[in-house]
Amino acid sequence: MAKRQESPEKLRGGWLFKEEPDHYSYDDLERDQTTLWDGVENNLARKNLRKVQPGDRVLYYHTGKVRAIVGEMTVLEGPMADPKSADPKAVVVKVKAARRWAQPLTLQTIKEDKLLKSWDLVRVGRLSVVPVSQEQWRRVMELAGFG
Repeated sequence: MAKRQESPEKLRGGWLFKEEPDHYSYDDLERDQTTLWDGVENNLARKNLRKVQPGDRVLYYHTGKVRAIVGEMTVLEGPMADPKSADPKAVVVKVKAARRWAQPLTLQTIKEDKLLKSWDLVRVGRLSVVPVSQEQWRRVMELAGFG
């Protein structure tokens, strides 16, 4: 009997969510403990957000002037319709703070790494919800000093 192959979602290392720190920073998430991740309008980012599942790991990326991964989150609930939006396609997930990074991992460092050059974070810069493969997750953790 052939061995059942894992679905691509099960093989994924996690996700990266982007946010402008002036809008909602990792400090805000730590203060609130949990939040509904909303405001995603790009169709591909929404498609990605619909694949996010409870228990998934998420890298928290500050956009704008910072442009760095600053911490991690865990998905608690979702995906679900955005209760605050009249747009029927709007989707949210509930996340909680998991770990602030003592040293942010900059986009410049990520771009310079040959193993991460093909990552959607680098290739599709405006995408606010980005899948992270197991290999990418491992490499990000190495670059961030987590072994």
